Amino acid sequence: MAIFTKYKPLNIIYGIDMEEHDQEGRVITLEFPRFYLVSVYVPNAGEGLKRLEYRVSNWDIAFFDFLRNLKNKKNVILCGDLNVAHKEINIYTPKGHLKSAGFTLVERNSFTKFLESGFIDTFRHLYPNNVKFSYFTARVKSQKDENKGWRLDYFVVNNQALDYLIDSDILLDYDGSDHCPVKLVWQN
Repeated sequence: MAIFTKYKPLNIIYGIDMEEHDQEGRVITLEFPRFYLVSVYVPNAGEGLKRLEYRVSNWDIAFFDFLRNLKNKKNVILCGDLNVAHKEINIYTPKGHLKSAGFTLVERNSFTKFLESGFIDTFRHLYPNNVKFSYFTARVKSQKDENKGWRLDYFVVNNQALDYLIDSDILLDYDGSDHCPVKLVWQN
């Protein structure tokens, strides 16, 4: 994971300051004068949901607390692969995936609780009915062309930062990964 920036941050934080969660190198936070930029690769519940309990009962709680603590200091911009298709509109076949990692009810409820604690999914806020995905399996190349994917990649901001939000989008024209880049236009 990496963050490239034209502006030197005030501080760089690796992890969430909890050894049990920082072993996998999943979080980088850059502090700027008016906001924190947090990049994350959230743990996947895994094949057979082997890591589901860890994901929702440990990681989510610790990570969301980390973000809420940052929010108490200044605005937060969270970006990355959150490994959850939050709503049915975020997955092309919701009925067939109710027990799939990233779409279980417990993962989705965990993300709902986080958003209800003072955060906004920027893309869904701006485009409540737009069916657009950011992840397409690499095993079936035609899925991207057929728009059969999942929306797992997000920009999330705290509620107080909503005034600075200009746009949020998924850039489907880029290839090279099974995930498409996501974009946030922010004026602070």
